[in-house]
Amino acid sequence: MSILAAFMVPHPPMIVPEIGQGSEAQVEETTRAYEQAADEIAALAPETIVVTSPHSILYGDYFHISPGKGAKGSFSQFGAGSVKFSVDYDTELVGEICRLADGQEFPAGTLGERDKALDHGTMVPLWFIERAYEKAGAPKDYKLIRVGLSGLPLTDHYRMGQIIRAAAENAGRRTVIVASGDLSHKLQDYGPYGFAKEGPEYDARIMDVCGRGAFGELFDFSESFCDRAAECGHRSFVIMAGAFDGMAVEAKALSHQDVTGVGYGVCTFYPAGEDESRRFLAQYLKQTEEELARRRGQEDPYVKLARQSLESYILNRRVIDIPDDVPEEMLHAKAGAFVSIHKDGALRGCIGTTGPTTDCVAREIINNAISASTRDPRFSAIGPEELPRLEISVDVLGEPEDIASEDELDVKRYGVIVSSVGKRGLLLPDLDGIDTVQQQIDIAKQKAGIHRFESVKLQRFEVVRHE
Repeated sequence: MSILAAFMVPHPPMIVPEIGQGSEAQVEETTRAYEQAADEIAALAPETIVVTSPHSILYGDYFHISPGKGAKGSFSQFGAGSVKFSVDYDTELVGEICRLADGQEFPAGTLGERDKALDHGTMVPLWFIERAYEKAGAPKDYKLIRVGLSGLPLTDHYRMGQIIRAAAENAGRRTVIVASGDLSHKLQDYGPYGFAKEGPEYDARIMDVCGRGAFGELFDFSESFCDRAAECGHRSFVIMAGAFDGMAVEAKALSHQDVTGVGYGVCTFYPAGEDESRRFLAQYLKQTEEELARRRGQEDPYVKLARQSLESYILNRRVIDIPDDVPEEMLHAKAGAFVSIHKDGALRGCIGTTGPTTDCVAREIINNAISASTRDPRFSAIGPEELPRLEISVDVLGEPEDIASEDELDVKRYGVIVSSVGKRGLLLPDLDGIDTVQQQIDIAKQKAGIHRFESVKLQRFEVVRHE
C-alpha cells in the first residue's frame, strides 16, 4: 500500500519554543508524543507527505490543493520570524489527484487563490518533522502536498482521502498523511472560547474513536455537535480516514491534553492489510439511504410536495402543477414558507419567503423548493445523483409581530426578523447550534449585513415545522 502511515496531530504555535518562550512546558506531554510521531515519520522516509490543514485555504464547496512548485513560510505572525520553512510540492502527485477528482466530477483541485505562504496548521507539524530528520541524520528529501478542508459534508472529506490514496497508488508514491487539527476549543472557562459541555464530550469521543481506529464512527459526529465543541480538526481526520478505506488499521493514541482550554491529541495509524468490513463510506451511505427511504414514506403532504417539486425541476427542469391530492388547507391558506435541505447532516440549501408571495401555501412551497435546491447563493445547484440523500423540511410561517425587546424572544418557539435602514434578516426557530437569543439575533443581523452592535427593529414569528 502506498500510504505508509498517518498521524493525527495538533498545531498550537506555542508548542514551538521560539514562540512559547517557556509556556510550551505546560504541554510537555503533547511535545513528547509529537516527537515520537515525527521520529516515526522520519524512520518511514516517505517520498511525499500530505498535510491536511484547517488553516490552508478553505472553500465551502471545494477542496483546495496548494498549487505551484513549492512554498515558504515563517512564524513571523507569532513573533518568531527566524523560524522559517521552504518546501517543494509533489507536482506529479498533485496532478494525479486532480486528474482523478476531475474524472469523478469531484470538487477538488488547484483552482482559486494561490496561497504561497505556508499556514501554521502545516508549519507546526513540519517543525517537529524537520527536527526528527535532523536528529536521525537523514536528508530532508520528501516533497509536500497541502490540502485544505471544505464546508462539504463529512462524506466528501472521506472521499477526498480515498482519492489521495488512489492517486498515491497510481503514482507508486510512498506517502505519509499528516492530519493536522486541534480538538475542542471549549474545554475550560479560561480557554479562548470559554467552556461548553460539548467540548470535553468531543475530546473524549474523538480520542476513543481514533484510538480504536473506528473510522466509521467519525460520521456520527453531527455538524451542530462539532460546532458547539468548537473543534477545528474533525474534517482533517475524516480525510485521513478515507485514505484507509477497506484497510485494517493499527491505531495508537499517544497523548491527549487540555491544559490550555484547547484539546491536543496525537495518534498514529498504520495499515494492517485489506479488510472489506471497513468500507465505512459505502456502509454509511447504504444505511442513511435506507433510513431516508423509510422517512420518505412517512413524509407529510408539505414535505412530499417540496420533494416532488425539486425532483421534477432538477431532473426535467419542469415546474410542477399543484397535485390534485394536496390537502385543502394548502390551497386556501396564504403564508410565507421556508424549505430547508440537508445532505449527510450538512445544510445543502435553504430559501423561503417571510410572507405570502403567491395565492396559496402549496405554490409557495413549490417555488421555494426549487429556489432552495438550485438558487441558494451559498451552494452549487443540487445534482440528480444527490436526490436519494436529501433530507427536507418545510416551515410555514405565522404572521410576524413587533416586539419591544429581545426578552420577548425564545429560540425554541420563535423565529426572529431584524430590520434596519432597508436591511432585513430572518432566522427560523429551533435550529441546531442556536442556543441563545443573542446568537439568534446576531446571526439574523449577519444575514442582513447589519453590524452586530447596530440597533434594530425586532419582530418575532412562530412556525409550523413539517419534517
